[in-house]
Amino acid sequence: MNTIAVIDYGMGNLRSVAKALEFVAPDAQVVVTHQAEKIRAADRVLFPGVGALGDCMAELERLGLPDLLREAAAAKPFMGICLGMQALLDRSEESGGTSGLGVIAGEVVRFDTDLSKRSQGEHLKIPHMGWNQVHQLGDHPLWHGIEQDSRFYFVHSYYVKPADPACRMGVTCYGDEFTSVISAGNVFAAQFHPEKSQQAGLVLLRNFVSWDGQQ
Repeated sequence: MNTIAVIDYGMGNLRSVAKALEFVAPDAQVVVTHQAEKIRAADRVLFPGVGALGDCMAELERLGLPDLLREAAAAKPFMGICLGMQALLDRSEESGGTSGLGVIAGEVVRFDTDLSKRSQGEHLKIPHMGWNQVHQLGDHPLWHGIEQDSRFYFVHSYYVKPADPACRMGVTCYGDEFTSVISAGNVFAAQFHPEKSQQAGLVLLRNFVSWDGQQ
């Protein structure tokens, strides 16, 4: 049986993520857990999250999860969502400067406080909240069946800047263009919330459930 471990560290709408996975993969076993043996036994891992990265990393450390997540990210299909994406990088400006898991080289930075729509001069609010387009970069198995420039649901004040441009699998414009999707090896991570993104998000999760980790 296909087993999916949803990492539970107390930050994120885990019920919505789990329900979305159960909907797209009714024959799979979805396990919401922070237990090492269940995470190691799973066929694939989904790492969600909302909130501040400093709190996230502190809770991961308390639960003894950082090394386990690095191990999982190196060994099996692994998806990061929102804060779970940002935690995969080396470092973030958030919380006065926070070290991440270092799974993907790069940093997490805050949107410019003077962010505006360059064409109209309209000031843009932070956090970036609501529906926005994602422009796919390259052909990835998780993009299959999803139209170019489909809209997904975002809620965030920080965004990732991967060190290797080849990791960029999707970009979004909010004043300026930022990286909204990254992938390296068997890791795929998105800044948006697929579980809140209606049909396009469900297709992405369905693709993840059947993905073998190859690009």
